[in-house]
Amino acid sequence: MQNNDSQVPNGASDANAPDTQPNAELEALKARVAELEVANTELRETVLREKAEIENQRRRLHRDVEQARRFANEKLLNELLPVYDGLERGLAVESGDVTSVREGIALTLKSLLKIAENNGLVQVDPVGQPLDPERHHAVSMVEAPGQEPNTVVSVLQKGYVLNDRLLRPALVAVAKD
Repeated sequence: MQNNDSQVPNGASDANAPDTQPNAELEALKARVAELEVANTELRETVLREKAEIENQRRRLHRDVEQARRFANEKLLNELLPVYDGLERGLAVESGDVTSVREGIALTLKSLLKIAENNGLVQVDPVGQPLDPERHHAVSMVEAPGQEPNTVVSVLQKGYVLNDRLLRPALVAVAKD
């Protein structure tokens, strides 16, 4: 008699062979899932760091813009301080003749105009020029022999332009037709 039991284990081992392949695939898929989870965690951390960095940059930018707004006039105001000082010294003088007071005011005005020009402010003083409705506002028409019609004869109030933008038109009187 021959023992058939020896064949059964061989048959059983043959039956286990197909199970080994799905187990190997399952283990490979589990390993791949673990790799992807690690990569996902790394990407999530990177995104969170980038988001935090962007938020920090936004806050810094907002703070810098706010500081720039608050102190934008610092240079101009620093330049105006000597003008204030000159006016205060002029007011402190108890005695003085009209000529010296006028000279002091003229120097102060000259200093003030220089500061304004350094900061882009230009006066519009159009005497003798043709009327420009974009920069001049005619408030009256006067007889002006020897002047062309619609020529500015006198300036009642000077106009001002800041960096090529009209702040205030000059109020002028023009020659009649």
